[in-house]
Amino acid sequence: MVIGIDGSRAFIERRTGTEEYSYQLLKHLAEIDKKNTYIVYLRPVRSSQLTVHRSDWPKNFKFKLINFPRLWTQVGLAIHTFTDNLDLLFVPSHTLPLFRKPGLKTVMTIHDLGAEYLPSLHQLKQALYLKAITKLQLKSATHLIAVSQATKQDLVDRVGIDPKKVTVIYEGGPTRDKYQETSDKEEGVMQKFGLERQKYFLFIGTIQPRKNLERLIEAFSHQLSAIREKAKKSENWSLETDDSLKLVLAGNKGWQSAKIYHQPQAMGISDRVLFTGFITDEEKKILLENALALAFPSLFEGFGLPILEAFGSNCPVLTSNISSMPEVAGNAAILVDPYSLESILEGMMRMQNVEFRVKLIKEGHEQLKKFSWEKAARETLNVLESIKY
Repeated sequence: MVIGIDGSRAFIERRTGTEEYSYQLLKHLAEIDKKNTYIVYLRPVRSSQLTVHRSDWPKNFKFKLINFPRLWTQVGLAIHTFTDNLDLLFVPSHTLPLFRKPGLKTVMTIHDLGAEYLPSLHQLKQALYLKAITKLQLKSATHLIAVSQATKQDLVDRVGIDPKKVTVIYEGGPTRDKYQETSDKEEGVMQKFGLERQKYFLFIGTIQPRKNLERLIEAFSHQLSAIREKAKKSENWSLETDDSLKLVLAGNKGWQSAKIYHQPQAMGISDRVLFTGFITDEEKKILLENALALAFPSLFEGFGLPILEAFGSNCPVLTSNISSMPEVAGNAAILVDPYSLESILEGMMRMQNVEFRVKLIKEGHEQLKKFSWEKAARETLNVLESIKY
């Protein structure tokens, strides 16, 4: 079988979310499948992209560059569905070419329907485009892969997709090649960001409204106030009396983020809230390993990969009790109501208990065993091979 794959996101240098998903699936499909032929379609190389070294890939993987900087999917990729002898086209993220070879089987991965649930937290252009994709592409695809049961249910409830048309395949956890040994670089990274071990909460993700950062910052401000009040009444409190707790927000600047960046100053805690900007995988691992906890009270996630990254780095997790996050976290995290300031604050205060954090870390190790990219690749291959017949 000849399988075409949209590889346009897989070789971005600074991979997040869907880019990481695309890359890891490609890599692990290449490791487990020597039978089928794959044609991986790439965008023109930009400064943010990595060069694909064909020698690193097996012979049944071929790479084609599509020179369409604009309308890459709807024109460039569309043309190749006619000119290449494909049995199936697999798109690892949301966007199929609307105009494609008649009868061509298609499989598309859906990561979330955030624009459907939270349209006010997406750019208008993006929200309208995603809604159009929902109506036209989801229903026209031969089969869909959802990265969580929550996303599958959204497809059924919101779009009216037949549940038999959707297969749930979980993403994998952090891989060895992604997280190399970092002990010799730990001191330098901690000094770079001015941080002390277990003296900060860490958020990882794009700085944007749907991540619920305004509420997180406000909860953190209340926590600082509570710590100071408690310290006035007791001299025997170790962590809480040390008035150096910080909130670290690590990720690229997203849309509608100005208010988020301004909030710490407005609340008088700008010296306690650190925006790092983009961090490398190496820095991410070190920051997770040394954090008091991952604070991830997002309003909506298709999966929530930072939760697994925290589990793999001995970092306890606080996350939301809605969307896909309870699926990914299981019983290994504090689950909070992301719309409740009090619930987030209570969860952050509970993280100050050392024994409780140790318990969460152990449970996180067990939960992480349920997720692997090899498993995701095998299940994806099963779907792809079943679609032809």
